[in-house]
Amino acid sequence: MAFITAGGSASAVTLDYIGTYVWDDNDPRFGGFSGIEITEDGRRFHVLSDRTNLFWGNIERDVAGRIRHMSISGRAHLKGSDGEPLAGGYLGDSEGLAIDDEGQIWVSFEGLNRVVLHTNPDAPGQPLPRPPAMPEGNSNAGLESLAIDADGALFTIPERSTGPDRPFPVLRFKDGEWDQPFTIRREGRWLPVGSDFGPDGWFYLLERSFQGVLGFSSRVSRFRFDDTGVTEEQRLLETSALQYDNLEGLSVWHDGQGIRLTMISDDNFLFVQRTELVEYRLRE
Repeated sequence: MAFITAGGSASAVTLDYIGTYVWDDNDPRFGGFSGIEITEDGRRFHVLSDRTNLFWGNIERDVAGRIRHMSISGRAHLKGSDGEPLAGGYLGDSEGLAIDDEGQIWVSFEGLNRVVLHTNPDAPGQPLPRPPAMPEGNSNAGLESLAIDADGALFTIPERSTGPDRPFPVLRFKDGEWDQPFTIRREGRWLPVGSDFGPDGWFYLLERSFQGVLGFSSRVSRFRFDDTGVTEEQRLLETSALQYDNLEGLSVWHDGQGIRLTMISDDNFLFVQRTELVEYRLRE
């Protein structure tokens, strides 16, 4: 299919559905996943729950690249700066996950909005300076997504802007300081929940729309930007209500044939929901 860029020209890209894998485990901490990172070979993963639990392990795929099994090889309860395990709620609402080239783990939190470094899964958290320009008054509308670019700069977006007609601020931590290099349009009920930089240099954004009894819809867009703001946007995917569960985490990688989008759902620890991994391939 063809997609229209922000400039109005057509870009010939095709999005192929790869598959959906329903994942389950008997660990009571399993579920509520809001962040995911997939390694470049597509064979290993880290996932983050919104209750400060981090899981990692291996992925078995068939010859077509579809997920056939996921095995957990390790898990950790993230710690605060005092070395004690974080409690849930206001201090422990972990949402965004990014892993840098050195294997260090970066996590964004809503509630008490902050971004924290863990040099390894069991290390105490090292909070960055608090980011500016945060909307006030809603503890469930903070730093939902987190991404790291090729130069090691961190990008995070609050789940809500300062008003329904106001764009979302994209906050960047670079060279020891926060700034706001650009904003992203806000449209109706669509809210940002996951992001990643692809190996192609584009900034990918996963958004969610909650439609009550009709469930969740999801969409994925990608952006190029410079010092003046967004220079190009492409809408890649928009799902119908109930097509998938509550997709919240996004990892973008290259599978040898094209850009692979791997998304994971947050089951909210409810028996009526499930943990899904949904994958698409983008071909230019």
